Amino acid sequence: MTFFLVSAFVFGAVVGSFLNVCILRIPADLSIIHPPSRCPFCEKPIAFYDNIPILSWLLLQGKCRTCKKKISPRYVLVEILTGCLAAALMWRFGLQPITLILFVFSAALVVITFIDLDHRIIPDVISLPGIPLGFLASGFFSIGFLNAGIGVLVGGGSLLAVALTYRLFTGRDGMGGGDIKLLAMIGAFIGWQGVLFTIFASSLTGTLIGLLAMVKQKEGMRLAIPFGPFLAVGALLYIFWGPQLIRLYLESLGR
Repeated sequence: MTFFLVSAFVFGAVVGSFLNVCILRIPADLSIIHPPSRCPFCEKPIAFYDNIPILSWLLLQGKCRTCKKKISPRYVLVEILTGCLAAALMWRFGLQPITLILFVFSAALVVITFIDLDHRIIPDVISLPGIPLGFLASGFFSIGFLNAGIGVLVGGGSLLAVALTYRLFTGRDGMGGGDIKLLAMIGAFIGWQGVLFTIFASSLTGTLIGLLAMVKQKEGMRLAIPFGPFLAVGALLYIFWGPQLIRLYLESLGR
């Protein structure tokens, strides 16, 4: 099992290096394939030996070999995060198709999270294709087509209802369309129970962090905080612990 966990981490870190490219280029509407990776400052192409996930950043002390400008530690953070997610999924589900499906889903959530933090957008190029992909993958290998289909409807419909209600009472848009499409994608991958858990977990964490941010920045109730990262965290929590937490909650109600 140690071999599989280490292999999964290495594989995830390599994918994380590619996710960094997606995070940087997708909002700018640039190709994620061409040109090859290059320094964001001097734009010199990065040699393959300077593009080894995690290790190259550490060996170069977080600097470009050519211009010596500092490279953000977030690049290596994304690589470590993606590697840890891959290893955790391998530990949780073992070597089976659902592990790969959930890793693809998790990788999409990583990209969405950092793009939403940077630009306050959730790119349709990820969420919209993710809906049919999640529906088909989950239908064949995981929760079944009915659960996945209901998940899409509950995910997209619930946030759409919240957004319309908020606009009706306040006259302002309180939630973007990207969040609605993201939750529909989440429902396609983890079903309607996963959607309900994600809504609860993301609302709880989002409220707590939002209140802290408002107190710190003194912005009042008009402080805008991207909700996509909280939805992503809620979905990941469900993947690893959601069913167990739901079961414990229902058992506590029974007692």
